[in-house]
Amino acid sequence: MHTHCTQQQLTFQPLRRRKVVADFSAGRTSSDGGALLLRELDERFGLTDRLADCFVDHRDQRYVDHSVRELLRQRIYGLCLGYEDLNDHDSLRHDILLAAAVGKCDPAQRGQRNDVALAGSSTLNRLELATRQSAAASRYRKLAADPDELKEFFVDAFIEAHGSERPERLILDFDASDIELHGKQEERFYQGYYNHYCYLPLYVFCGEHLLVAELRPSNIDGSKGTVPILEWLVPRLRARWPGIEIIVRADSGFSREAIFSCCEDLEIDYVIGIARNKRLQQMVQPQLAAAAARHAETGRPERVYGDLRYRTNDSWSRSRRVVCKAEQLTNKANPRFIVTSYTPEEIGPDELYAYEYCARGEAENRIKEAQLDLFGTRTSCKPKLANQVRVWLSAAAYTLMVHFRAHALRGTQLERAQTKTIRVRLFKVAARVRVSARRVVVQFSSSFPLRDVFVAALANIQASHAPP
Repeated sequence: MHTHCTQQQLTFQPLRRRKVVADFSAGRTSSDGGALLLRELDERFGLTDRLADCFVDHRDQRYVDHSVRELLRQRIYGLCLGYEDLNDHDSLRHDILLAAAVGKCDPAQRGQRNDVALAGSSTLNRLELATRQSAAASRYRKLAADPDELKEFFVDAFIEAHGSERPERLILDFDASDIELHGKQEERFYQGYYNHYCYLPLYVFCGEHLLVAELRPSNIDGSKGTVPILEWLVPRLRARWPGIEIIVRADSGFSREAIFSCCEDLEIDYVIGIARNKRLQQMVQPQLAAAAARHAETGRPERVYGDLRYRTNDSWSRSRRVVCKAEQLTNKANPRFIVTSYTPEEIGPDELYAYEYCARGEAENRIKEAQLDLFGTRTSCKPKLANQVRVWLSAAAYTLMVHFRAHALRGTQLERAQTKTIRVRLFKVAARVRVSARRVVVQFSSSFPLRDVFVAALANIQASHAPP
């Protein structure tokens, strides 16, 4: 990647009688050859094109060098390639291959000074800082995200990912996480459970797909906002797939009467954890005794599942089915409970707990990928809305990577790989770039180990059918 810094020669240990020296004067080279694959996929499915429609642009287009679409591509591709900080783009703006991926022409042909093709950090930052109310009158912050449109974007991308296929059922995994804060951000609070100042984002996944990423303050109940999301989300899913079975799955932090009642009113099922208490532990004693007896015989951890009917003293409106897992470990009993709308005739307690409920752990892996691998924790702006936009941009990068796995990597050794593995093994490819009036020629290393995967990924993308 070419920069305009003063050239400095680096000296390494000699190789026998030969000196080993290096500098940063290679010119039009890049360390991110895999960005071309991201562009190919994005051109096929138009994700950033639709994302750009979620922003309002009040700039005078006669003086605009970087369109909203180009700014979003640069930002989102940068996240996928591992560049979490906006300051990284003050150097990346000189990367001719990233410029080609974003859709920029050769800078010399555009009449731009030096070889700066892409936006710097101060320009990219304008995607985040304005509101719909302030953008029109602002002198510099004339780009504003439309929160309602951005929320719709993720649901639309999920629906379009299925094409004409109808899923058998939809399992909506709700989960809260934490984003640690170190500054004086808006709505910043200390959270005793996490033991630091943080935001408390709420995520909704369906399989790998991210449907909701809502940034919230941390001085709230972790389940807050679930009912409005369900009332907004379920009708949209049913409009696309009438009569489809929808299940809500979550841990005990979402064991709330309002959520149960909402699911029942919407006629959707739920499988939600419930914290143990004295009454539940007393009710599960027969199953615990059976598990302890088995453990005494085998010396191994043993589990016994059972069905209970349970109602709280005052918070629940009626009794509900509770499934228990009575587990006896080497040194202690470990009872666990879930509350569900399923009847025993529909699904037994062992299958419900072991297969339906425990699978929710996969959603936690997806949160790690969105927050850590794609830098959804970089909420260092003071306004909360700006930080929400950053979370959405990371969520958009995650959505792009989900599409990349599904379409580009199917049938390859990386088809189940996480973003950080794909980034290191497939995107971080050294490339030399030559630009002429008619062609952009990109040359990769002849010894690139995943050459066959790269070729297969491009062929898979080009053979994919884009949504209508």
